[in-house]
Amino acid sequence: MAEDLAAAVADLYEAAEGTLIERIRQALAQGIDSPAWVQMKLTAVGHLQTAIEEIIAALQGDASGAIQRAVADAYERGAHAAVAELGALAPTVAAIPPGTQAVDRLAQALIEDTRPVYVRILRQAVDVYRDVIGRAAAAPLLGAQTRRQAAQTALNEFAGRGVKGFVDSRGRSWDMRSYIEMATRSAVGRAAIQAHTERLGAAGVDLVIVSQAPEECPLCKPWERKVLVRTGAPGAREVRVEHATDDGRLVTVQVAGSLDEARAAGLQHPNCRHTVSAFLPGLTRRPEPHPARATYEQSQQQRYLERQIRKWKRLEAAAMTDAARTAARARVRAYQGRVRELVAETGLPRKSHREQLTTAR
Repeated sequence: MAEDLAAAVADLYEAAEGTLIERIRQALAQGIDSPAWVQMKLTAVGHLQTAIEEIIAALQGDASGAIQRAVADAYERGAHAAVAELGALAPTVAAIPPGTQAVDRLAQALIEDTRPVYVRILRQAVDVYRDVIGRAAAAPLLGAQTRRQAAQTALNEFAGRGVKGFVDSRGRSWDMRSYIEMATRSAVGRAAIQAHTERLGAAGVDLVIVSQAPEECPLCKPWERKVLVRTGAPGAREVRVEHATDDGRLVTVQVAGSLDEARAAGLQHPNCRHTVSAFLPGLTRRPEPHPARATYEQSQQQRYLERQIRKWKRLEAAAMTDAARTAARARVRAYQGRVRELVAETGLPRKSHREQLTTAR
């Protein structure tokens, strides 16, 4: 329900990263053939840092507002989904006031989680600038590379990896865009789920059914198309519950466990595409299983290729020479060709927007 909201927030950070690379490239290219280039660049470190701080301040303001809107939109979508599922069975659910406090709490938590990002952006940008100067100054003495080639090599390393070093609770390392998208998707997902389950609870609905998502991961697959209790004890069992519309009539439902239990086992992890919806005893039918278009590993291969395309587009933007620009463009086309082959082989949909390098507007 909220994947697009997370992507919109992540786009802001990617655009800022692109602006950052361009500012560094421009600063380094200016006067690069001058004998006094090293001294000029070292003197200009303060000016570059000021420019970077301006980029960060603009990003922080835009991102905070975007996060607040994304969480609020996700919460509203979750509430509307519950109302749509229950329909005429619980018309009063729509009148429940929105959870303003829940939205503010979730949004503020994500905003706080992103604060270390800005410190890392500034530090890594200034570090790479100094690194480029150091390498370029030493290159003529070593006779290995020209100053321009050395500068391009160092800048390529930064443009290729982006701002990195973000570690999640499981110890996995992320680049900035992926980290922000993962964190935002988790936050907006929690907002949508909270609103959805609150509305179901207000209507007295305690059973939910898990969706089937394409190319599901091993953590989620055991819970697909299963009925769970929204509250209550874990564990698989049969329950006798009243029919959704026929008062006094009991029906038997096979329950796979509790929603909390499934989440603890990995369901609805960051970047998960599974949702839950109201299970109305006697009315809701479990969906028929449908074959996956591809394996989970193939879907992850597509994500990898998309990241490589964006990486080489960043390198193209960072190019200080026509030769470097042409070489980067060739790598972009090569990875795009691999995506086309994978899509043709598996039937996976091509998500061209994930191959685009978002730029500042």
